Amino acid sequence: MRITYVFAGLPVADFASSYNWYVSLFGRDADMFPHDEEAVWRLNDSAAVYVVRKRERAGSSLATFALADLDTYEKRFRDAGMSLREEAAGQGPRRLIATDPDGNTLTFFQDPARTDA
Repeated sequence: MRITYVFAGLPVADFASSYNWYVSLFGRDADMFPHDEEAVWRLNDSAAVYVVRKRERAGSSLATFALADLDTYEKRFRDAGMSLREEAAGQGPRRLIATDPDGNTLTFFQDPARTDA
């Protein structure tokens, strides 16, 4: 199997308030809106996250992001008023956990293969 692109979907109950939370998280407006209650952020050439109103599935998602500079993003997240918790990683890289207003869990970790910002 050769995967060329990954979309991560995050279902939410209240699209408008969730959209604002994700704007704070990503530091910018979405790149596209496939319909009135869906927003897509392109993260790089082969990955995107979409937030979509699906009340019945809201809060049930897990998404994990490898970052080249976790410390820089931690500061930006905290400056934006986001609540984060650090999770002990044992042998793995340092991890920060954010939970969106619906309970979707987003984990960020320092990519051990990347040290550029």
